[in-house]
Amino acid sequence: MLNTILPILLFAALALAVIGAVKRFLMWRRGRPSKVNWIGGLMSMPRRYLVDLHHVVERDRYMSRTHAATAGGFVLSALLAIAVHGFGLQSRILGWALLAATALMFVGAIFVARRRRNPPARLSKGPWMRLPKSLLMFSASFFIATLPVAGVLPAGFGSWLLAAILAVGVAWGVSELFFGMTWGGPMKHAFAGALHLAWHRRSERFGGGRSTGLKALDLENRKAPLGVEKPTDFTWNQLLGFDACVQCGKCEAMCPAFAAGQPLNPKKLIQDMVIGLAGGNDAQFAGSPYPGKPLGEHSGGPHQPIVSLQGKALVDAETLWSCTTCRACVEECPMMIEHVDAIVDMRRHLTLEKGATPGKGAEVLENLIATDNPGGFAPGGRMNWAADLNLPLMSELRQAEVLFWVGDGAFDMRNQRTLRAFVKILKAANVDFAVLGLEERDSGDTARRLGDEATFQSLARRNIATLGQYRFKTIVTCDPHSFHVLKNEYGELGGRYEVLHHSSFLDTLLKADRLNLGEHKAGSVTYHDPCYLGRYNGEYEAPRAVLKAIGIEVKEMQRSGFRSRCCGGGGGAPIVDIPGKQRIPDMRMADIKETGADVVAVGCPQCTAMLEGVVAPRPEIKDIAELVAEVLIDAPSAARTPAVRTLEIA
Repeated sequence: MLNTILPILLFAALALAVIGAVKRFLMWRRGRPSKVNWIGGLMSMPRRYLVDLHHVVERDRYMSRTHAATAGGFVLSALLAIAVHGFGLQSRILGWALLAATALMFVGAIFVARRRRNPPARLSKGPWMRLPKSLLMFSASFFIATLPVAGVLPAGFGSWLLAAILAVGVAWGVSELFFGMTWGGPMKHAFAGALHLAWHRRSERFGGGRSTGLKALDLENRKAPLGVEKPTDFTWNQLLGFDACVQCGKCEAMCPAFAAGQPLNPKKLIQDMVIGLAGGNDAQFAGSPYPGKPLGEHSGGPHQPIVSLQGKALVDAETLWSCTTCRACVEECPMMIEHVDAIVDMRRHLTLEKGATPGKGAEVLENLIATDNPGGFAPGGRMNWAADLNLPLMSELRQAEVLFWVGDGAFDMRNQRTLRAFVKILKAANVDFAVLGLEERDSGDTARRLGDEATFQSLARRNIATLGQYRFKTIVTCDPHSFHVLKNEYGELGGRYEVLHHSSFLDTLLKADRLNLGEHKAGSVTYHDPCYLGRYNGEYEAPRAVLKAIGIEVKEMQRSGFRSRCCGGGGGAPIVDIPGKQRIPDMRMADIKETGADVVAVGCPQCTAMLEGVVAPRPEIKDIAELVAEVLIDAPSAARTPAVRTLEIA
C-alpha cells in the first residue's frame, strides 16, 4: 500500500509546490524591475546560505545548531525521499542515508518544539506553533516508512492500519513542507529565503562585504515613482526579500523605537508589506503589534497606497517616521532583509510627492535649501568657532594631505568644543590639513534620511564640485553621519574619496607615534558606539584603541559593538519627534549607568547632543577627541615628527 500511496503523495505535493512557486514568483514580479545576475545568483546561493547567512544565525548557538540539523536534514530527506519512495530506487545504501537524514531532522525538530514550548515574546505564534509538529511528523513517518528499504524490517511489514497511519503522517508532512513553501505558511520563508539570497538587492553584502549606503533615486526619470507609494512600487527583489521573513523577531528585540513604545515594529512592517502585496488586513498577524496600534484596523492591496494621510491604510505615517535608521534590525536579521531601505523608500514618497514630513521636518528641509545647514544659520557664520585658530583654507592652499570636514557641528556650541579639541590634536601632530571654510555645505545626510532625495543630491553635487577643485589624500571628519555619506553615498553621484572618522585617524597618529601623550585620569569610562560608525561602517576597534592608548580601560555596556543601542539621534528622529512611552536616549543612559562609569566616551555630535539631553544626575559626556586633547603634553619635536604626508593611513 505504501509503495503506491507514497509516490502519489510526493509527486502531488511537488506538482502543487511548483504551481505555487510560479504563482509566488509572478506575485513578486509585480514590483518594479531590478537588474540581477540570474544564473550567477543561483550558483552563489548555496555559499551565501551556508556561510553568510549562517554567520548571522551563529550568533544564537542554540538556533544555529537547530537550524543546521532541521534544515540540513529536511533538504537531504526530501531529495532522498523523492529518489527512494518517489522513483522507487530502494537500495539499502539509499535507505540508510534516508534514515540518517530523517533522524537528523527529527533531532532538530525536537529542539524547535522545545523552543516553542515557552517562546520568547518576539517570536510570532499562530501558524508557527504547528511547525514543530509538522517537522516531527515528516521526519518520523518517512523514517518508519524507510525501515524496510534499509533492511531493518521485512518488506511489507505491518497492517493496513499502520500503512494508513503512515500515509496520513506523510501527507501531513509533505503538505506543510512542500506545498506550504510556496502557497504560504511557516515554510514559505525557506523558498523565498533561498531566492532572496540568490537575487539580493545588495549582493555586495555577501562574501564578507559591506553595503549600507542608500541607493540613489533617479530624479530625471519622470516615469519612475518618486519613492514608494504602493507595494508594487518596490523593486521585485525587495518584495521577494519581504516574503523571506521568518518572523523570528530579532529585529523587533533590537529596535530602539519599539522598545521606547513608539509605533514601530520592524518585523510587523515587513509583514505588512507582504500583506499589502497579496491583499488583505493584519488581523491574522500572530506577533507583537505596533505599540498603541491594535491589530485588524489596517489593510491594503498591491495597487493601493501603503500610507494614507486621510484615514486608515496599511501603515500609519508615524510608523515610518519613528525609525532612527540605526540599522540594528538589518544587522540582526538572519534572512538579511533590508528594513531601512524600505522605510526610506516610503519616506521619499511622503516627502517628495506629498510634502508630508512631520514635526520640524519641513522647516529643516527648507533651511537646508536656503542656508545649506539644517539650523537655518547664516552661512557666513560657519567658521566663527575657529576665529582664533588660524585654520588653513583649501581655497588658499589648493592642496593638503588631509581635508578636515567640519560638518554642521560648527554651528553648535557644544560640538565646537570637540572640533577645537581635534584641531589642537592635528596641530600637535603637525598634520598637513586644511578646511573648506565657507565653501563647505551640509553633507545631505539629514535630508536623505527624511526622504528629500532632491535636496540631498543638490547638496551632494555642489559639495562634489567644490571638492573637485582641490587636491587631498584623505577626508577626516568627527561626524559619523557625514563620514558615512561622503564615503558610501557620494560615489553614485561621482564623488569617490578616502574618508576616515576622526577616531580612526587618531588611531593612525598614535600608532605612528605622532602624539606626545600623558595618561588620562578620567576615572571609569564606557564607550557608546555610534550607529553610523559601527553598524554602518564596521568600525568598532579604533575608538577603543585610542582610549586604551591614553590609559583608559573601557567598561563595556551589555549592548555594545554591533549590538549597541541607538542614542535616538539618527534618521531625523529628533526632528520629526514621534512620541513614545519613553525616550530612546533615556534608555541608553540606563545602559550606561549599569556600568557605573563616570564618563561616557562618544564619537558623534548627535550622540553627544542626545545623551547630554538626559536629565542629571548622569555621567559626563566627552568626545574621544576631547579626551585625547586633555592629555596632550606638547607638540612633538621636528626631529621625531616626519611630514604627515608620509603617514600610512590604515
